Amino acid sequence: MAGPGRPVLRPGDWVTFDGGDHQVVALAGTSLRLRSATGAESVVLASHLMAAPDFAVTGTEPLPAVEPTGLLATLPEAVREAAREWERHVVEIETGLPPGTAPGTSPRPGYDLAVFSLMERMAAKASELGVTVRTVQSRRSRYVRQGVWGLVDQRATQTWQATGRADARLVAAVQEALEAETHASTGTRSRLIRRVVKLVEATYGEGVVPLPSQRTFYKLIDALSTGKHTFGSAITRRQTANRPQGPFTPTFADRPGEQVQIDSTPLDVMVVLDSGLTARADLTIAVDVATRTICAAVLRPVGTKAVDASLLLARMLVPEPMRPGWHTSLRMAASRMPHLRLLDVDARMEQAAANPVIVPDTVVIDGGKVFISETFVRACERLGISVQRARPRTPTDKAIVEATFSAINTLFVQHLPAYTGREVSRRGAQIEDHAVWTIPELQDLLDEWLLAGWQARAHDALRDPFRPKKAMSPNDKYASLVAACGYLPLVLHGEDYLELLPVTWRAVNDYGIRINYRTYDSAELGPLRRRNSGHAAKRGLWEVHYDPYDLSQVFVRTQQGWITAPWVHLPLVNAPFADFTWQHARRLAAEAGLDDTNEAAVARVLDALLARAEHGPNTRTAKVAARTRTAAASHRPPAPRNAPEPAPSDTSAEPAEVIPFGVFDAHAEAKRWL
Repeated sequence: MAGPGRPVLRPGDWVTFDGGDHQVVALAGTSLRLRSATGAESVVLASHLMAAPDFAVTGTEPLPAVEPTGLLATLPEAVREAAREWERHVVEIETGLPPGTAPGTSPRPGYDLAVFSLMERMAAKASELGVTVRTVQSRRSRYVRQGVWGLVDQRATQTWQATGRADARLVAAVQEALEAETHASTGTRSRLIRRVVKLVEATYGEGVVPLPSQRTFYKLIDALSTGKHTFGSAITRRQTANRPQGPFTPTFADRPGEQVQIDSTPLDVMVVLDSGLTARADLTIAVDVATRTICAAVLRPVGTKAVDASLLLARMLVPEPMRPGWHTSLRMAASRMPHLRLLDVDARMEQAAANPVIVPDTVVIDGGKVFISETFVRACERLGISVQRARPRTPTDKAIVEATFSAINTLFVQHLPAYTGREVSRRGAQIEDHAVWTIPELQDLLDEWLLAGWQARAHDALRDPFRPKKAMSPNDKYASLVAACGYLPLVLHGEDYLELLPVTWRAVNDYGIRINYRTYDSAELGPLRRRNSGHAAKRGLWEVHYDPYDLSQVFVRTQQGWITAPWVHLPLVNAPFADFTWQHARRLAAEAGLDDTNEAAVARVLDALLARAEHGPNTRTAKVAARTRTAAASHRPPAPRNAPEPAPSDTSAEPAEVIPFGVFDAHAEAKRWL
């Protein structure tokens, strides 16, 4: 070795290797020539020599170890100061001078290296400190091996059990009782103590296991229940217990569509149903892992049949069209996505919104039967999409989509009226009375918010590896990955989209097609009326495809192709989406060019959207909702009124009041005739 405590191997040193002692004869690059005690010579690589299990350097001081700086910081200041004081004494023994001495200073009497040997210097230090020479030798030896950590009083480094001196049988009983609380309702510590005492007495007998005081019992329970939320939220407790025991590997993807996660959950908001009643809305989304893009989102009332994954797949594979009233900054042409490149592939991109079309390679989905249909599985097989089912009760298999739901509640849902909060303790009073949005209206708001509030918003998980402090938006990440991997989606055409829609079989009558009390008719259905389709297995009925979230039209398959049949009452309730829609689309097509203030424009659109969502729908829609609630309330008995009736006014100059026809009441009519 080069010197005491220096980790350098030099020729002449002796090492233990391969079960024997060897002397280093020569060094050449990374190779060493060794000569054994019997005179045999060998050449080995330095990496092979030092990796040997029995490798050791003999005949010199042991190799020093790096001081555990983190452990030193956990010691009391008095213990650290005592160790530093011993370090000054040991350094003076080794060098003849204490640390920090100015150059040219002469050694103190008894510590001059030229006059006194090492043993004499250690004897002088022992006499100075009033300790034995054996103590000084031990401290010096430990300092050579471990540094300052070897001089620390080891009594201060001892760790104590979290359970203290509690009996091991009592500790096992407390742990068993804590495990039993995972799926139970949250209780108090006193209840747990009672159950632990009963369990110990039933297992070992009464008075066999010593029980601590109540205060010590509380400390023992707190020490063993750390991180389990035993006396906190029951939901958090179950989620914590459901986490996998092994290391959690995050899901990542390098290109758009490499993995798309699909899941469904109830939103924290009340909506108005068609019947006038209020209920929570259920949201089903598909999230791309690589770009965090929400490829598709569908709302429905909680408790209804789950949305079919084939419908989500259909919405993912077609461009999102611009709708009347949407700001021009939400167009794909005004974003950073490769609009012109996609326009060469599909002309529909000219009127598309700034939401990328992503064709998935792998879809992660729940294994429920209501989620996966034969149509979805077959469509994935034809498109080359792999379907991966998540394990039951394992939310970590699709952790990204689970986290996205929480973000949607925070960024969008809490701005809506009738927001319920994430739990009952955070819910306001009479939330049902504030519900004003219907499912279709809320779906339109959500689609617009996804463009303004999600796709253009910086996501903390999307960061450039060369600029880790800069977070990217899903649209920016999509544009960068497209440039990196050459991704070019081939979107579905009209017939492919129709194939993925749900199917029902209906007869074509004189009035058209009847589905759930809605009638659809078209002039093209004329030759099909009262005719047999030829499908004997379906009793001659016709194949009809429909979008359950856009009931304005249905699609009938014939031998000549598809026939679109609109809802016969569509002009009465959807008049703004007639000629105005086409004219608005033409104006959007006439606008061109990128706007440097696009981000500011999107921010203004998002602010206006949240303000509109918070104040509810427009006056006309609000009146319709009010009439709906009034009609629903008419089935309940009216509340008694204590206010006095107003005095009759002079109606001689006023027109006669129009009294509408009411519902015939046989009992009231009979009283008039008695």
